[in-house]
Amino acid sequence: MRLPQNKYNNKYMNTSTKKGHWIALLLFFTCALSNAPLSFAQDDTLSALNLPERPNILWLVVEDMSPIIPAYGDNTIETPAISALAEEGVKYTNVYSTSGVCAPSRAALALGMYPSSIGANHMRTTSNTEDTGLPAYEAVPPAQAKMLSQYLREHGYYTTNNQKTDYQFQAPKAAWDESSPYAHWRNRPENKPFFSVFNFTTTHESGLFEPYGIRQIEFRHYFSDDAERISNLPHNFSAKTTEQETPQHLPKDTDFSIPPYLPDTPLFRRDMWKMYNNLAETDRQIGAIIQQLKDDDLYEDTIIFFYADHGGPLPRQKRLIYDSGLKVPMIIKFPKAQNAGTEDDQLVSFIDFSPSTLALAGLDEPAYMHGRDFILSSDQPRKYIHAAADRFDGFTDVIRATKNQRYKYIRNYRPEQGYYLPVVYRERIPTMQELLRLKKAGELNEYQAQWFRESKPVEELFDTIADPHELNNIAENPEYKEILDELSQELDRWLADIGDMPNLPERQLINQLWQGSEQQPITSAPEVHMSDGVVSIQSETNGASIAYKIIKNKESPESWAVYQGPFKAESGTEIRTVAHRIGYQESSEIIHLVE
Repeated sequence: MRLPQNKYNNKYMNTSTKKGHWIALLLFFTCALSNAPLSFAQDDTLSALNLPERPNILWLVVEDMSPIIPAYGDNTIETPAISALAEEGVKYTNVYSTSGVCAPSRAALALGMYPSSIGANHMRTTSNTEDTGLPAYEAVPPAQAKMLSQYLREHGYYTTNNQKTDYQFQAPKAAWDESSPYAHWRNRPENKPFFSVFNFTTTHESGLFEPYGIRQIEFRHYFSDDAERISNLPHNFSAKTTEQETPQHLPKDTDFSIPPYLPDTPLFRRDMWKMYNNLAETDRQIGAIIQQLKDDDLYEDTIIFFYADHGGPLPRQKRLIYDSGLKVPMIIKFPKAQNAGTEDDQLVSFIDFSPSTLALAGLDEPAYMHGRDFILSSDQPRKYIHAAADRFDGFTDVIRATKNQRYKYIRNYRPEQGYYLPVVYRERIPTMQELLRLKKAGELNEYQAQWFRESKPVEELFDTIADPHELNNIAENPEYKEILDELSQELDRWLADIGDMPNLPERQLINQLWQGSEQQPITSAPEVHMSDGVVSIQSETNGASIAYKIIKNKESPESWAVYQGPFKAESGTEIRTVAHRIGYQESSEIIHLVE
């Protein structure tokens, strides 16, 4: 073997197929004959963008969706709103989440850091405590870390989130002007730039559960600025319409292309109908938000990001470290449709979103962020993306991956256990239940059965162009030794660079995050000082964000302001303030009366 047997504290187990190389070669030549691109090297970069000093920025975030839309060649359904964005924007073809599941991915988006470097990669950190025997905990980034939205707030942006958070940590009150089902750029002060995020969960894997229906709360996007109408919708996220009430945007007999790792049965086709129908419904919701932007005469001057939080909802997609779990669509529409209809093939990681958004707003990237600006920077595009998989609910694995434009390298730290984890939530999907039934009956073919192998190789290597579904491991093929060595060394470099110790038990991880304490640290309460009518506030906790409200005549503002320095306060007003370092418990609220 190429590496010492004890390097990963596991025994090597070779499960590679001898014929994988020949299948890969066959797929390679098939792609070549069909004029499929075999290299994603960019010939051109984005032409210079003419941006306002502080442009409005809108993120449209869908859940659990691979690139299965017409803009990426899947014409199963029409998505007029998304397709219009693609026609007027830039389509990015190599965008990857850092994880195949939402909460770690959202941590990367919010902070510009790899989740596995800050204790954010175990899904979930605040639940499943009975299964794991671990205390609830949160990710703890460096003291200087702030959420992207807070940086933008501090530089004059009105920031809104409608409505999902799920960052693996509680967002400080300083992070958003609004974070609720009612959050909207329309609530901002006049002439203030905005950063607004709208989250669309109709495409979430739970949209495949039975009884099948669409969460009624999702319909808020059709009238997202009407708080009264939204308040009348069921806010319980498990609330479903009946199937008869479910919007049906495509015929039940629609034909689908079934991935080779899934069986072609009527039940699988029904779940794929659900998946595409949910996408069509989401496209209408997205269209409603864009129409509001146009009604406000803001569309032409707003930078619009459309993307998914990770790969698709079907079995062997979500939670996995294959491209089916990591690769997402992303379209960016720039003001005045600059660079409309173009493609950008550079590798983009979710950790790049925060630095790039800050750059668009004219702000510098904080030194602690791991990402890079992929839009305005003249630096060379990134050469690799990286990803990690750890615990999912009550079930744990340890996997790391790195990928260049063509090849994906995967290192399995627990080769003695199979890939498949019996996640209870996932097994509510009819397709998953059908897959388990067919497995038990011995009716799965070679590719469909791969996920259920009782063990896995320590190293995997896939040619993701010739073998886009990553079914043929070529790690054992000597012809690929050079690329295997390159990606393995890059993975080692990355792990050392971000301080990721994959085999570290989660209990020890918590101990490190809490600096040896038995309980989650608590942010020190803010101290309010007055001098000649000037208020200053501080907290002894390094890195704590301080939020405050000024209450006059018993009237309290709806949102908390971000404390950035001393300010004047009138006599008789009340100052309410809290401090919060990310990953720590929020401090107690301090009330100070200005005399």
